[in-house]
Amino acid sequence: MSDTTIPGTSGSPGTPRARHARHAKSPAQPARDPRSPKGPGPQDAKPAGLWSDAWHDLRRRPLFIASAVLICVILLMAAVPQLFTSVDPYDAAGCRLGDARQAPSSGHWFGTDSQGCDTFARTVYGTRVSLLVGLSATLVTTLVGGLLGLVAGFRGGWPDALLSRVAEIFFAVPSVLGALLILAVFRTGTMWTVMLALAMLAWPMTFRIMRAAVITAKGQDYVIAARALGASGGRLMFRHILPNSIASVIVVATVNLGVFIAAEAGLSFLGVGVQSPSISWGLMIADARPRFLEAASPLLFPAAFLSLTVLAFIMLGDAVRDALDPKLR
Repeated sequence: MSDTTIPGTSGSPGTPRARHARHAKSPAQPARDPRSPKGPGPQDAKPAGLWSDAWHDLRRRPLFIASAVLICVILLMAAVPQLFTSVDPYDAAGCRLGDARQAPSSGHWFGTDSQGCDTFARTVYGTRVSLLVGLSATLVTTLVGGLLGLVAGFRGGWPDALLSRVAEIFFAVPSVLGALLILAVFRTGTMWTVMLALAMLAWPMTFRIMRAAVITAKGQDYVIAARALGASGGRLMFRHILPNSIASVIVVATVNLGVFIAAEAGLSFLGVGVQSPSISWGLMIADARPRFLEAASPLLFPAAFLSLTVLAFIMLGDAVRDALDPKLR
C-alpha cells in the first residue's frame, strides 16, 4: 500500500500552506548598505559638552602643546630635582670659594656664583620654592575669591553689597606696596608668608570675575527651570550655576599662576620675600646683581628660567581662554 498525502494538510511540503509557512518563518530584513559605517547612528552619539569640545580644540593648538610640555618639565624639575642634577646646593661642602664666579664649563654647566656654588643646581632647586608659592597663592585666591563671588552673585542683596565693598577696599591697595608692607611687618622670610601676602591682595579679582559669571548664569532658562522644580539654593549654586561659571575663573587662575611666580621673584629680589638658606630664582638674581659685570651667568640663567616659566603659564592661559570662549574660535 503506497503512502498518499492528503491535499491541504499542513504536513504536506508541496501544499500552498506549507510553502507559505516556509516563507513566513522570519520577517523580511531590509538590505544593509555595505558602505554605511558600523556602530551606533547619529542619534546614539553622546552630545559634546563645553569641556570635551574645549579639550578637542586644545589638542590641535601648537601654543597649548608647547606650553604644556614646558610646564611638565618645570613641574618634574620641582618635584624631583635629583633627576636633573646630582649636586645638592643646600650642602655647604659643595660650595668652594676657590671656584667662585667661574664661567660655564663641563663641570659647571651654568658656572658658579660668588660663593662657589653650582648655578645650575641652585637654579634647578630654586624651581620648587618659586612654583610652590605660585601654586599655593593661585589655589587660595581661586577658592576664596570663587566661593565669595558665587555667594555674592547668587544671593544678591546685602551679602553682595557687603562683599563687593570689602573687595573694593583691597582693590584700592597697590599690590606691590601692600605685599611689601605685609612682609615687612611679619619679617619671617618664608614662602608661606609670601604666599599669604600675595593671596590677600589678589582674591578680589577672582571674586569679581566669578560674581559677574554667576549673575549671568542664574538668569538662564535651565536655572529658572530647576528653581521651578523645587531645587534648593545649594543645589542650584553647586550643581547648575558653578559648572557653567567656572570656565572664566580657570583661565584667570592659569594666568595668575605665572604672575604670582614673577611677584615672588620680585619680592625676594627686593629683600622682603624668601630669605636664605632657601633658594628661589628671585633670591639668586638679587645675590648675583652686585657681581653681574664679573660673572653674568649666575644672574642670566635663573632670570631665563623665570621668564620661560611665566611665559609658559601665560601662553597656557591664552590657549585655554580661546578654547573655552566660542566667540574666539
